[in-house]
Amino acid sequence: MNGSFVRSVRLVAAREIQARVRSKAFVVSACILILMVVASIVVGGIVGKATAGDTTPVAVVDGVSLPTSKGLDVTQAPTVAAAERLVENGDVDAAVLPSEDPLGYKVVGLDDAPTDVVQALSVSPRIELLDPNAIPGGLIYIVALAFGVVYFASAVTFGQSIAQSVVEEKSTRVVEILMAAIPARALLAGKVLGNSVMAFAQIVAVAIAAAVTLAVTGQDNMFTVLGPSMLWFVGFFAIGFVLIASLFAAAAVLVSRQEDVGSVTTPVMMLVMIPYILIIVAYNNPTILGVMSYVPFSAPIGMPMRIFLGTAEWWEPILSLVIVAVSVVLVVIIGARIYENALLRTGSRVKLAEALRG
Repeated sequence: MNGSFVRSVRLVAAREIQARVRSKAFVVSACILILMVVASIVVGGIVGKATAGDTTPVAVVDGVSLPTSKGLDVTQAPTVAAAERLVENGDVDAAVLPSEDPLGYKVVGLDDAPTDVVQALSVSPRIELLDPNAIPGGLIYIVALAFGVVYFASAVTFGQSIAQSVVEEKSTRVVEILMAAIPARALLAGKVLGNSVMAFAQIVAVAIAAAVTLAVTGQDNMFTVLGPSMLWFVGFFAIGFVLIASLFAAAAVLVSRQEDVGSVTTPVMMLVMIPYILIIVAYNNPTILGVMSYVPFSAPIGMPMRIFLGTAEWWEPILSLVIVAVSVVLVVIIGARIYENALLRTGSRVKLAEALRG
């Protein structure tokens, strides 16, 4: 690439970045995405702490021996009548009274069965996990959902921006003026580069906001669990989005009206949506995650998810990243040919075969 080409790419990229920064829709959507991530972490921390400290108030008559339970707030009552009055007044949810049953006590409620008390009194065997690094299932689902939402929202937002920009320039014939000053490949490279920079900046902002929120809410222990997978997610997205951006630009250049953008970008949208659906439905399926890890469109969320679960070998993220990078090069070459051949053709939709032939 000569100096003129590089300057042209930088000029177009700077224009795309300025357009995104000045767009109220982009700023609002980015803020909403960051707030969603922050809110999910805050709510998860509050719910976790509240659930851990939840107790059920219960009255117990003197002389009744209960099994050890951390889920009950016990109030001692001198007599059966006193315990029943506490239940009737709403001071406690239930009363544990003497009984001739084999257990030696019975549970009395007011107008419905006190299931919380019964569950707290139930004797459960101690559970031990052989894997010391086992992760709770609820946390796995939350992480999978977060990866899927952030990837899908960022890819669609910036991908659609590229598509609309390409069609707008064709429909207003501004592209004819641009082509007189810079080559088509420089125009495509600048658009992809500018939007990729903004998409990467948004992902980094989300990661920083998540890290700060974890620290502020006292969930610092999550850094060691989420840190490696988050870093790989950012790296994969930085490379993988170039592939998505090139496809959106190459698809949009085939039409000349904004009304037709949806029809040509639908296949690209499906390529982005399928990994999003799979990561939510099959977030704990090792076979599906393994396949997703090496498919260029799903690797940005499939491989980080496997890293989070600890099921990926040290060399697998590197191999997957190489596959994504090679795919990016191939798609960019093909996309540049389509873009260059169809950019000045207005009117009816350009067929893909014709754009490839030139």
